[in-house]
Amino acid sequence: MKQLAIKDVAEQTGLAAGTIRMWEQRFGFPEPARTPGGYRVYTPEDVAALRRVVAYRRQGLSVPAALERARSHEGATDRPSLFAALAGGDTPVRPQRLHKPTLIQLSRAIEEEALARAAGPVVFASFQAVRNFRAVEHRYRRLARVADACVVFGRFAAVAEDADLLRVPVAPEDSLWNEWAVVIDAPGYAACLSGWETPESAREPERPVRERVFEAVWTMDPAAVRQAAQVAAALTVRLAPEAGERVLARLADRPLAVEQPAPGLTALSNRIVAYLDAVTAG
Repeated sequence: MKQLAIKDVAEQTGLAAGTIRMWEQRFGFPEPARTPGGYRVYTPEDVAALRRVVAYRRQGLSVPAALERARSHEGATDRPSLFAALAGGDTPVRPQRLHKPTLIQLSRAIEEEALARAAGPVVFASFQAVRNFRAVEHRYRRLARVADACVVFGRFAAVAEDADLLRVPVAPEDSLWNEWAVVIDAPGYAACLSGWETPESAREPERPVRERVFEAVWTMDPAAVRQAAQVAAALTVRLAPEAGERVLARLADRPLAVEQPAPGLTALSNRIVAYLDAVTAG
């Protein structure tokens, strides 16, 4: 099969090489092979898929939606992105730029609202660094005690399960390697969020936490949350097959949270406002 360098793909699709790399890192698409020297190599099928993305963009689709449409044409990937599932799914969610402190408070609000009102949730979370998980591990252990399943993805050394909390390692080639996510799918409450640090922010590791910027999506739409949960469960099956099958089975016949999320949305919004006010006052 003919192998193409990224400059060849850029020439044949009209996309900048940097854009192709960014889509790979952010959305897991395309998925090039690597030479022994670490260089990306592409196939004519990759070129065709990227041309479809360009065509979908010309039709007015957002980047995540266009990538997801092209991905579905080729078949499901085994390295899914929760961000892409939310931003380009059946009920797409509009991305917005948020500073890291706001994203922290939003995550905390979703988690604590789950502790306050969710019965038997299925919980997924993804952490960019193990230290970030350690900072909130106590909260996820509390969630695990009341959850039907609780899975956290991160740069762990190996799969580990204790006290109903499943820790699943991700690899650099996995979309979740750089993805911040929280998914709560419960009979009476559904919420999820996912975010990526923007390239401009990530290029400056010395930038203060308050100034770090993420592109984020979050929703309480039960159908969108279920789609994100199914994507996370599928990834769990690949990385931890036995435990993943149990999680997938719990989602199989699970009813959606609610038809109209207004009561939960009001409660969550109030909690978010309270947290953001506390941050501002501090």
